[in-house]
Amino acid sequence: MAKRAAPEVNAGSMADIAFLLLIFFLVTTTIEKDKGILRSLPPIEPPNDDEVVIKEKNLFIVLLNRNDQLLVEDDPMEIKDLRQAAIEFLDNGGDGSCNYCQGKRDEASSDNPDKAIISMQHDRETSYGKYISVQNELVAAYNFLRNREAKRLYGKFYPGEDDVYNAMLAQKEKNQFKKDEELNGRIEEIKKMYPLKLSEAEPKKN
Repeated sequence: MAKRAAPEVNAGSMADIAFLLLIFFLVTTTIEKDKGILRSLPPIEPPNDDEVVIKEKNLFIVLLNRNDQLLVEDDPMEIKDLRQAAIEFLDNGGDGSCNYCQGKRDEASSDNPDKAIISMQHDRETSYGKYISVQNELVAAYNFLRNREAKRLYGKFYPGEDDVYNAMLAQKEKNQFKKDEELNGRIEEIKKMYPLKLSEAEPKKN
């Protein structure tokens, strides 16, 4: 008696179905992205044998210890008061060269925004959350002053916008594939008025 051949299963359609399912999952699946903190690091300065002398009054020293306690200019300070203290330092205009500064023009404080440097130092045992909170307040001080001048100079181009500086940055990002030289020039002008000079010293190890 002749043996009958076993019937073959046509797997061609299975491959098509698997391919369609793969496409379906690729199209519909949301891929989570890791979110970080956007920080622009200062450019590496070329080596210079000349010692740079910085007047003590142009330094705003912020210390954060292992117990998350804040010390600003040798005095204890709550984090809620840090932003305003930094604004007053950056906007002081002590030497009279800054005609847009609205500070007290105290000769014992910073000369002008270009010379004013904020120095932040933390302990290796400082909590990450507190470190970020302090850094955010310092950056917010720069953003406040930049927004004030952006609103004064270019507010008419952004009617109804409360934060003109961030509106300008958002417009720049929106037009990233289409260069807007005029907008870029305005943003650079604002940045030059209050340059971000936030120095982070090496953490202390106690």
